[in-house]
Amino acid sequence: MKGKVVIFSAPSGAGKSTIVSHILKHYPDQFEFSISATSRKARGSEQNGVEYYFIDLNRFKELIAQDAFVEYQEVYQDRFYGTLKSEVERIWADGKIIIFDVDVKGGYNLKRYFGDNARSFLILPPSLEILEQRLRGRGTDCEEDIRTRLNKAQSELDFAHGKFDVEVVNDKLEDALKQSYSEIDSFICG
Repeated sequence: MKGKVVIFSAPSGAGKSTIVSHILKHYPDQFEFSISATSRKARGSEQNGVEYYFIDLNRFKELIAQDAFVEYQEVYQDRFYGTLKSEVERIWADGKIIIFDVDVKGGYNLKRYFGDNARSFLILPPSLEILEQRLRGRGTDCEEDIRTRLNKAQSELDFAHGKFDVEVVNDKLEDALKQSYSEIDSFICG
């Protein structure tokens, strides 16, 4: 193991990407974002190599067979997400701490992989009703996708309880950030 990692996981719409964005600004010289790979198509203005590495389904399966991932999940049928080993090596070669923004099972698997070199955070919505409002407010998903995401969120929350180092309820962003900064400071200084 070369370095440390910080993992942020949450159901879709709970605010993990917003929190990760603030953390990267708060610690500009210490962290680097790990770009996940996915077999899904880009949404809106997403760009390959920025938000995700967009890899077609067949190539993604080839990379799985080549053991190119630290972890991967088939989050929805034929929609894979994963962390490339090459991405981890690239960031550690730059002397940075890796920060991950991944789904709940991906975060759990990363924590198992990195062990004590990782601090895992589960970002929780204040309620499923508020989560639904946030998903609708994004305006990026059709009704069927919103329903799928809400059903998945419930199963993720049931699965995740007690499996992460830190649980943060993202009701007020400022409070969620204070708790996250405090936990990160303890981890990187410890």
